[in-house]
Parts: sequence; structure tokens; C-alpha cells
Amino acid sequence: MKKKILNLLITVLLILISSTNLFAQAEVSVGADLVSRYIWRGLDFGSSPSIQPTVALTTGSFEVGVWGAYQLGRDGATMPTDEIDLYLGYTFNIGNSSLGLVVTDYYYPQGKFKIGDIDGDGNGAHTIEVGAIYSGPESFPIYLSGYVNVHNDPDYSAYFEVGYSTAVQNVSLDFFIGATPGGVNAYYNTDSFSVTNIGIKAAKEIKINNDFSLPIFGSLILNPNQDIAYLVFGISI
Repeated sequence: MKKKILNLLITVLLILISSTNLFAQAEVSVGADLVSRYIWRGLDFGSSPSIQPTVALTTGSFEVGVWGAYQLGRDGATMPTDEIDLYLGYTFNIGNSSLGLVVTDYYYPQGKFKIGDIDGDGNGAHTIEVGAIYSGPESFPIYLSGYVNVHNDPDYSAYFEVGYSTAVQNVSLDFFIGATPGGVNAYYNTDSFSVTNIGIKAAKEIKINNDFSLPIFGSLILNPNQDIAYLVFGISI
């Protein structure tokens, strides 16, 4: 099974590398966020600040990229503190709306988790997730998203989120609420349906000079399932 999955990944990479037309008009972006706390879908990863680099290649409606998270503190007693995620996405335009499909490979490189450990019994290093994101038109900027684990999670844990975007003067505001059906192994720290992620994110750019602006953002996040709240600040470069 491992050999089949590795062969498939190698084949996909070779196809992408050999597809010169795919890269002819491609754009490559490199960046990073520095956040005061890494909160993902209402869950706290590492209980410390985190640096989160991104490298992505976009061509037309297709995007492939890698995103990482590295804790500046090393509290890994209850949850992995380092993360590298490879993702593939494609966006379909539907009138003034869009539908995005994404496949993400969540990989945790520290400790026993080796890159070749692709077992799917819940103890492997790679958890594969598929997701879909619907984004409404500019006149009604709502989004609906859903994700489900399809590898290395016996529960096939799922997460669903709805959000709404607006702006006040030069500050963008995103409101969101997310929930999970839960599962026996409590992937989202619950074995039953629970709302895990309610919040608001505000973002703006601070102009440094005529050539450079510094994007900053802040999020207030509530996890009713764990009865806890987080206030997160971040800077993008």
C-alpha cells in the first residue's frame, strides 16, 4: 500500500514538472505569517506564538502549495508543534460565485512521524483531507465550506464552516462559525456534534512608505465545546 501511494505521488509530481504549459503563465508567491497563537478551527496548537511560511504556485484556476507552522515555544506535550501541509486546489467560476476544491496532506515531522510513514490506521504521519469552498457573489459575500479526512483517520472526521465578509472603512471583517459531527477518536476534541469555532477576524494594511505596506490582523475566537476564548494577533510578510 505504501509503495502504491508513493508511486502515485511521484507520478503526479512528474506530470506537473513535465507540463511546460502549466508553468508558462504561472505565478509563484512566497510569504509568512507571524501569529501570537496558532489556532486552527478553534483548536490551540502548541500554546505559543508561531511562524507560518507559505510557498504557492498558481496558474489559471489551479494552485499547488506548501504551508508550514513552527512554534516559537516548544510545548509539544499534548499536540504536535511543527507542521508541513501540501495542498492542491482548483477553483470553478459559477457566474459571480465560485466553487473551490482542495486536497490537503497534513504532515507532522517531529518525533516518530517520518515522511515515509503513510499508514492509514490513525497512527501515520500523513492525514489526507478533501474539502470544498463555495464563495458567494460580491453583493452577498458569504462562504460555505466543508472538509472530511479520507486517510489516516478511522472516523473520517468532518468540519463545516459558514462565514460572511464585509468591511468598515479600510478594515476588512470576516465573521465565521464552524462545527464538527465529532467521532470516537475525538479528532476535534469531541465525540459528538459540537460548535468549535466562532469568531471575527479584522485585517488592515499599515502603510510604511509608498512602496511597502504591512498587513496586520487580529482574531477573536471562541470554542464553546472547550469553553475557552482566544485573542490572536498576526503580521503577514
